[in-house]
Amino acid sequence: MASRKAGLSFIVVTLFLDILGIGLIIPILPRLVESFVGNDPTRGAFFVGALASVYAAMQFVFSPIMGSLSDRYGRRPVLLISLFGSGFDYVLLAFAPSLAWFFLGRVVAGVCGASIGTAAAYIADVSPPEKRAQNFGLIGMSFGLGFVAGPLLSAFLGGVEMPLPHFIAELTGYSTLAGIRFPFVVAACLAFGNAMYGLFVLPESLDPAHRRPFSWGRANPIGTLSALTKYPVVLGLAFTLFLMGVAQRALESTWVLFTEHRFAWSIKDTGISLAVVGLTAAIVQGGLVRRVIPMLGERRALTTGIVISSIAYLLYGLAPAGWMLYVFLIFGALGGIAGPAAQGLMSKAVPANEQGMLQGGLASVTSITNVLGPLIATNLFGYFISDAAPVRVPGAAFFAGTILLLCALVAARHTFAKVPPTSSSVPPASP
Repeated sequence: MASRKAGLSFIVVTLFLDILGIGLIIPILPRLVESFVGNDPTRGAFFVGALASVYAAMQFVFSPIMGSLSDRYGRRPVLLISLFGSGFDYVLLAFAPSLAWFFLGRVVAGVCGASIGTAAAYIADVSPPEKRAQNFGLIGMSFGLGFVAGPLLSAFLGGVEMPLPHFIAELTGYSTLAGIRFPFVVAACLAFGNAMYGLFVLPESLDPAHRRPFSWGRANPIGTLSALTKYPVVLGLAFTLFLMGVAQRALESTWVLFTEHRFAWSIKDTGISLAVVGLTAAIVQGGLVRRVIPMLGERRALTTGIVISSIAYLLYGLAPAGWMLYVFLIFGALGGIAGPAAQGLMSKAVPANEQGMLQGGLASVTSITNVLGPLIATNLFGYFISDAAPVRVPGAAFFAGTILLLCALVAARHTFAKVPPTSSSVPPASP
């Protein structure tokens, strides 16, 4: 029992630190990338999007591979190797002399970040059936807290300069670590510290008797999408979620670029704003969703959430002053009811013995949006702030997000028109 609690606590801390590390570097990375391209925001935007897409592509490919490896060799080695790999990635980013090294770092980070599914499997291993749902809720809590703490730390660490020991200075060519690189060192220390803690504390959760051979068939990320084609409600709403996801990636990948260009926000400004995003999202997902969706019903909650988000994206792009973004962020967070509503509708349309396939397919959809969204959004932003654009529109990516969300609304309404509400009830289990 003690080892089970120790393992669960370690996983919660690991997920928290994973997201904290991501939140820590989001306000920093675009500025560091721009420093390699002569502080040109147009070229910088392209590389920021490319780096985000490389990271997401590695996660998409390696998530099922990591899962299958953990089924074969156990959860512990996969998790520990991933933690040490994440620490290495942060060190690489802290001292990277060129953009090529940044791309290598993002490849490593994407592979290591693919272990989130393994962490969820560990929780399932150590949780009795009656406590699994409760313990899976810890994943959302860890993500929310990590994304609040990470940007806040970045806001206050981004201006720190750290003198380096002589031997590191000789090895790297840096006598001091400038403020935009220092947060990477903090993230590396957290990752390595957690990995060392796990090396001595984390027990293996998967009994050897329950392990199975590695299978390339189960490690195929494309195959998981087939689960979405069997039921009309699922297929239509999966397309809706795809459009919503691409729009969301537009916000995430251009927020720092946009606020720096449009309002001259500092690292501290963007860090605080992203912490507000994390906090408001946690409030909506952790509290309002449980009250609003039963009150409105899932179909109405989905369409209401999409409408709110589309208006918020329009307001982000039109905002004449930076302080207004905080008001719009709080309003836009209410759109977070759409995702859970869509997932609830889809889960009702799938029998109990296919829920795992459904979640795997939705994870693949999310991964694809993570690859496509940053490339589309950052290139739109870069083009519409460049001299080549017929008119300067810094908020072009947000306006594109509004259009995508309106298309998502049409797709959802079209699905509802084809499938009456009574048809979305749970079908019998398939043989």
